Amino acid sequence: MFYYLHLLYNYSLILLFSEGGDEKPMLLSVNPGLIIWQMIIFVLLLIILRKIAWKPLLTALHTREQSIKDTIDQAELLKKDAEQLIEQNKKNLAEAQEHSMKIINDAKDMANKMRDDILLKSQEESRKMIDQAKAEITQEKETAMSDLRHEVSDLAIKAAEKIINENLDETKQKKIVNDFISQIPSN
Repeated sequence: MFYYLHLLYNYSLILLFSEGGDEKPMLLSVNPGLIIWQMIIFVLLLIILRKIAWKPLLTALHTREQSIKDTIDQAELLKKDAEQLIEQNKKNLAEAQEHSMKIINDAKDMANKMRDDILLKSQEESRKMIDQAKAEITQEKETAMSDLRHEVSDLAIKAAEKIINENLDETKQKKIVNDFISQIPSN
């Protein structure tokens, strides 16, 4: 078919250029025969293109348009999904921060409680140590006082022996010394 159109076009050009004899056609001159043939060829070309190429072109354009619409719809869905994920991530982040603050506050409370317990135990232990030290001091003091009494009594007995020089017996001397020591203040 293209072959026949091509032949028709070529013959029409030959006819157009052969009319006029010696006269050469000008580029800007108007030739009604040429215009008619060009219009016929153009209409035939449109008809052929409509039957052969128009439907595939329209189909391709519609397919392309539909794929673009689908891509845009898919992009919008992905955008919505991304926004939902962002919101979910924000919510998760807020929950994580709240949870971490709770953990931190619990740890602070536990640390304060442990500090109070340690302080209480250390105060109790120091009080026990002080009481024990006081008891030991009191015991040592009583032991020292007892030792001092015995030494004083021994010294008094020895002194009294020298003074009395065996006038009294030993039991009477101890009784006198013990009475004397009991009159001495305990501090």
